Amino acid sequence: MRDMQVRASVLPRLRSLLVLRDGQTLTARVFNDGPPLDRPVNIKSASKSVMSALVGIAVQRGVFDGVDQPVLPLLKRDAPADPDPRLARVTIGNLLSMQAGLERTSGENYGRWVSSPNWVRFALARPFVADPGTAMLYSTGSTHLLSAMLTRATGKSTLANARAWLGEPLGIAIPAWPGDPQGIYFGGNEMKLSPRALARFGELYRLGGIVDGRRILPAQWIEQSWTPRAVSPWSGKEYGYGWFLTEMRGHPVRFAWGYGGQMVYVIPDLRLTVVMTSDPNGARDTGHIDTLHSIVENAVVPAAERGAS
Repeated sequence: MRDMQVRASVLPRLRSLLVLRDGQTLTARVFNDGPPLDRPVNIKSASKSVMSALVGIAVQRGVFDGVDQPVLPLLKRDAPADPDPRLARVTIGNLLSMQAGLERTSGENYGRWVSSPNWVRFALARPFVADPGTAMLYSTGSTHLLSAMLTRATGKSTLANARAWLGEPLGIAIPAWPGDPQGIYFGGNEMKLSPRALARFGELYRLGGIVDGRRILPAQWIEQSWTPRAVSPWSGKEYGYGWFLTEMRGHPVRFAWGYGGQMVYVIPDLRLTVVMTSDPNGARDTGHIDTLHSIVENAVVPAAERGAS
């Protein structure tokens, strides 16, 4: 693992690196005056993977009927008065896989969306630029709609559900994070978890939904989340339900990805969970992300293949 640490040490944006094999911590490093590994940090869009887990638990508990459940009935009061007929076809699964078909609320549209007086209404009122279930249109508004649905279906906040369904059973702290003007916790961005909590979350998926002998997440949900459903037009990576999917040196890799380099990699066949956090406020830098991927592919994975400890 020395090669990995050398590569990581020269990255000015990197803040933390954790490598776990079989649940045992092999590397735990802080870089560039980053915060301690147990202090919550902004995980940006890695929040979408957490939101996906909450949806999976909601399905298991009967809060949601399943991924084919239409979005509109729970959100009808915020829908346009005369909506495009396709809005009635948008499902929970479409939101999870970024295939709602609605114009994106990320990228160039993000500022207008988060400045709007009602984020749910704004997202539902976007024009359709594709049919539901077709093109991947990465949109944080889609994940926020899931947070709104969860809030309305349970009568509890997404924060309360996250703490009860993930925080308590995983033994991790989930502090409050920002919400929209109606008080719905931001679905898909701005959550705060420590690097160690992210590693615990990654381990939950690596272990098939069971941690410390306790079933937290359905194994079937993990399989569904890691089934390719779309391909990102930006990165070329496949996407499931809140997780990006790729291969490194022939090994299937599933990863949560937040802006700036907030990453959780799960490599099941090598029994690895890797967490990296970075400066969340820097300018967009694909070179940094490419380097993080390279560290995993060209340093961590070969070391694991050799049986390094």
